[in-house]
Amino acid sequence: MLTFDADMEGLYEDFFPVVWKVSKFGKTGPYRALATYTSQLAFSKPQVVDGNIIDAETAVKINVNEKTNLTEANEVYHFSPPEAGPAGVLQAVNNTGAVQDMAVGFMSPGDLMPKPALYFNEVGDGSHVTARFTPVLRAYITSDYQETAIIRGAIDTPAIWSRDLSGLAESTTWTVKRDPATGHYTIV
Repeated sequence: MLTFDADMEGLYEDFFPVVWKVSKFGKTGPYRALATYTSQLAFSKPQVVDGNIIDAETAVKINVNEKTNLTEANEVYHFSPPEAGPAGVLQAVNNTGAVQDMAVGFMSPGDLMPKPALYFNEVGDGSHVTARFTPVLRAYITSDYQETAIIRGAIDTPAIWSRDLSGLAESTTWTVKRDPATGHYTIV
């Protein structure tokens, strides 16, 4: 399981990580999984069913130092075009007149809606979501989660790997290895 759940103030209280990728592997043999990360961030108004983000009603691409406003008219939600915002962060303001859920994630080329990375529930009217997002990806060996699941508490197993993706080359290959003597996993 891959997720962006680095230690951040407010984690599991004000916002929650979302499972980004899940790959299933057997005990032996070669297996392959592909994960594509792009640095284009986006805010979305997610649709949540049974603790999973299934889609987004609307979204907007956003960059660091920009802000956007979520509004509602005739039951249609819309993010405003991003404009200059607070330095070093990205921000979305809820101006819908009601409490709303929001998410921040990544836009991949060709995708209409972003893949969520962090989920903010019950953002009050007039309140804002401010993210200082560093793409620290962590890998876990677990079978307890599915893609797009909102993680409500610390994961029971320790991360086997952690990496800031902003410093990686454009194309990177990782190998997951299991030591048969100890049962421990590593990624190189």
